[in-house]
Amino acid sequence: MDGERVPARKAANGEDSIYWDASKSRYVGAISLGSTAAGKRNRAKVSGKTKTDVRRKLRDLKKELEKGAKAPANYTVKQAVEDWLVQGLKGKASTSVDTYRSLAATHIYTQLGAAKLRLLEADEVDEWLDGRAELLATTSLRLVLSVLRRSIAHAQRRGKAVRNVAELVEAPEGRQGRPSKSLSLEQGEAVLRAKTGSWIHAYVVLSLLVGMRPEETRPLTWSHVHTGLPDGRPPYVDVWRSVRSHGDTKTRKSRRSLAMPKQVAAVMDAYCTRQQAEAKAAGREWTSEGLVFPTEDGKLRTALNVRRNFRILLKEAGIQRPAEWTTRELRTSFVSLLSDHGLSIEVIARIVGHSGSSTTEQVYRKQLRPVIAEGAEAMDEIFSGGEGAAPISPGTT
Repeated sequence: MDGERVPARKAANGEDSIYWDASKSRYVGAISLGSTAAGKRNRAKVSGKTKTDVRRKLRDLKKELEKGAKAPANYTVKQAVEDWLVQGLKGKASTSVDTYRSLAATHIYTQLGAAKLRLLEADEVDEWLDGRAELLATTSLRLVLSVLRRSIAHAQRRGKAVRNVAELVEAPEGRQGRPSKSLSLEQGEAVLRAKTGSWIHAYVVLSLLVGMRPEETRPLTWSHVHTGLPDGRPPYVDVWRSVRSHGDTKTRKSRRSLAMPKQVAAVMDAYCTRQQAEAKAAGREWTSEGLVFPTEDGKLRTALNVRRNFRILLKEAGIQRPAEWTTRELRTSFVSLLSDHGLSIEVIARIVGHSGSSTTEQVYRKQLRPVIAEGAEAMDEIFSGGEGAAPISPGTT
């Protein structure tokens, strides 16, 4: 009859359907793919902000399904991730690959590894992420999802996957991450006097008073450390390398040369002299191209090795709960101490190699006082060995 509203026809079996999902605040479109071997209804889903977006995605999905009809039926999520780890990360830093491999083994293989990639649904990925959100911080959760997305994309390029359902979901908010800490001035003084004469003492002095990243300090060579310059220039260190892929620094602004406080130069000079004497006694040739902080066999130290030795130093310095500290917090301490001393946040951002001051202010700085000064001179003033405090010892030569 005229004027009467005709109800929308319910989609028949095998047809597409579009509906509103209040829990996601999005429209969802579904295509029936029949049933799984276990008799469970199998539907491919897409989502969007509008029905028009969903209809377009459904058309694209049908095309993908037609192209991918020959995708292997028994290819699993674990196989897809393993293939990506082997084939899709060529040229990447080994540390990054190790991180992805560990995340996959811990959070993907155990939960989704056995699932057939061809039958994997967005809802299953959503449920998996919700479960991981109880264990992981938001950043780690996003990284795990990225591993899954990139693995499926790699499988798609090789005709082993029909569609990338991981692209249809978003990572939820995870657990609150562990907040970074900063050493107080008193703690810093204690730390700078612990394990004097050892390599970890020199490492801590350089990191805390110059502000280098851990991945910039570990691969540092003596050719980039400049002390006792004959033309009277202040000592400095070239921060030109890192343990990242191809040895590049984190950003373009991270490649910089930083003045060293006089105390740092004295410690590094004494440490270099000891290292040269040890090499001579062992019958080894010492060169300026050698690592500043090598292992006993001259190789690059791992982050784990440095962290373990750093915590031993913290214990000797009397720092409570040393196991809760990381080497990266030497850098947050550097920023906080400079800020408390009066350096502006813009100057500190330039010293630590940030592209802008927002990261420095929001993540690294723990104390606030915006007055302009200069980095190395400020650190010499902060740890000047004033009344009641002994100057930092470079160690016996």
